[in-house]
Amino acid sequence: MAIPLPVRVQAAASQLAFWLPAPVRRAAAGRTVRIDGQDLALDAQLLLRLQKIARAELVRGSVEQSRALLDVGRHLVSGRPVEPVSVRELDVPTPDGDLPATLYTPVGLPEKSPLLVFFHGGGWVIGTRASHDNACRFLAKHAGVRVLSIEYRLAPEFPFPAATGDALAAFDYAVAKAGDLGADPARIAVGGDSAGGNLAAVTAQQAVKRGGPAPAFQLLIYPATDFAHRYRSQDLFAEDLFLTDVHMKWFEGHYVPEGSDLTDPRLSPLRADDLSGLPPALVVTAGFDPLRDEGEAYAEKLREAGVEVALRRHEDLIHGFINFTGVGTRFREALAETAGALRQGLAGKG
Repeated sequence: MAIPLPVRVQAAASQLAFWLPAPVRRAAAGRTVRIDGQDLALDAQLLLRLQKIARAELVRGSVEQSRALLDVGRHLVSGRPVEPVSVRELDVPTPDGDLPATLYTPVGLPEKSPLLVFFHGGGWVIGTRASHDNACRFLAKHAGVRVLSIEYRLAPEFPFPAATGDALAAFDYAVAKAGDLGADPARIAVGGDSAGGNLAAVTAQQAVKRGGPAPAFQLLIYPATDFAHRYRSQDLFAEDLFLTDVHMKWFEGHYVPEGSDLTDPRLSPLRADDLSGLPPALVVTAGFDPLRDEGEAYAEKLREAGVEVALRRHEDLIHGFINFTGVGTRFREALAETAGALRQGLAGKG
């Protein structure tokens, strides 16, 4: 019987592969993948090749099995913890109970700094603060912001709209407790990736709609924005590119109760009637991502509503890239650019 290698050994082996000479990496990855006029980055193609060899998947088996696989897999691709960043665990009170949260603070950051309330990705079903620990550390350090990462409730135990309520409550907490968190209440942003990007967009909409405090900025990384329409990118990138069509249907089946109105803006923020008055946004998409087109459609609708928005497509990357910073260099470059744009977006606010 084969004995599985320890996670640290697997991680070291996978990371070593990305430091081999480029011709060797290209031979291992195979011929360049070109779809829709875009070339897949060598780092991304090699990662997908290694995952295929290891039979690693984003979703496999039951919800519990998929969550456990993600917890193990994150050690293989996220890299060593970004330092120096201090970490503080706390609880965020909501009407439905306390939510665990982690506050990341770059060492030496002054009081009354910007704060990003961050919602992790994972299809509203998998993913945790731990799965996005290094991404949050990276953003905190390189954007010069505090990051409050929220452990919102997951489906199927807590289906839609539970997570949307948690997200708004977390933003309200950050505003109310800004002084305790060392944050400037006028420079509190919301952000997240994938499902977390969806929650950030929904939170911004809900906060503006009700009046009162609203986010100063939105960081929407390959966000899910529209359950009510199938986009061309979902057909182009349906298979073999980390997030697949099968995975998306699996996530939707667990998160969205049967009979739900798919045009509800709390589910599909792109379907909101009026986006005017929303805070400035950075929308980041990946070229080889089923969610690419709906993220970019949301950016365009924000622009049409008069919202200040920047759209950045990393046309050579795949969904999930903010969590792959421990392998190669291309993923780190993309996240570093995102951090720089976040820093600039919050500069001078308040």
